[in-house]
Amino acid sequence: MADQEEKKGKKPAKAGGEPKAAKAPKAAKTTKAAAKAEGGKPDGEKAKKPAKADKAEKSVPVEVEAPPPPRLRIVFDTVVRKKLTDQFGYKNAMQVPAIDKVVINMGIGEAVADRKKVESAASDLALIAGQKPVITKSRKSISTYKLRENQPIGCKARMFEFIDRLINIALPRVRDFRGLNPKSFDGRGNYSLGLKEHIVFPEIDYDKTTDIWGMDITVCTTARTDDEARALLRAFNFPFRQ
Repeated sequence: MADQEEKKGKKPAKAGGEPKAAKAPKAAKTTKAAAKAEGGKPDGEKAKKPAKADKAEKSVPVEVEAPPPPRLRIVFDTVVRKKLTDQFGYKNAMQVPAIDKVVINMGIGEAVADRKKVESAASDLALIAGQKPVITKSRKSISTYKLRENQPIGCKARMFEFIDRLINIALPRVRDFRGLNPKSFDGRGNYSLGLKEHIVFPEIDYDKTTDIWGMDITVCTTARTDDEARALLRAFNFPFRQ
């Protein structure tokens, strides 16, 4: 029995050799709770990458201030409205006539032979009016004038601030200008005038202009009579002949 127990036991170390050192016990993995207490991260969990410092912050909408009203609009509200109310005795502020729109027409007769004339005129009119014009087309064919249906023959544009440049810059540059005709009203409060040369506007470079065109300008108002419309335009310093 003793011999059997000795066989089951550990083998004796070899003669002349040293016993093998006992293996050190494996260190226990730290738990999440313990790691948090120690201020670190538990074993086996990957550390999160720090956020990029150069990452752009979320864009914040910027409030854009509205542009100031046109100069003539301020003149109308502060000067013209009161002047017309005293002159015609309006009882309601809404009765005071105002400028509704301005229509600029530029007829291009040369467009029958050369369509590029219309495109050039539209480009100049866009500079004058400050907005893209509408190219008008013929409604029917007229063989006498070599005019075909739907053929571009002119352009037009509408705006309000155009009046300011017209009466203060363009009209004083017209040769032999003696004032506007005070009778060119249509009986419904609308006034029309014509210019022979569109180069009187400072937006047009005379050296780069190959053609000179005339234009018709119609100032549409909310006045019910010509006298009211005439007084309105006089208040805006339209240079009528005396």
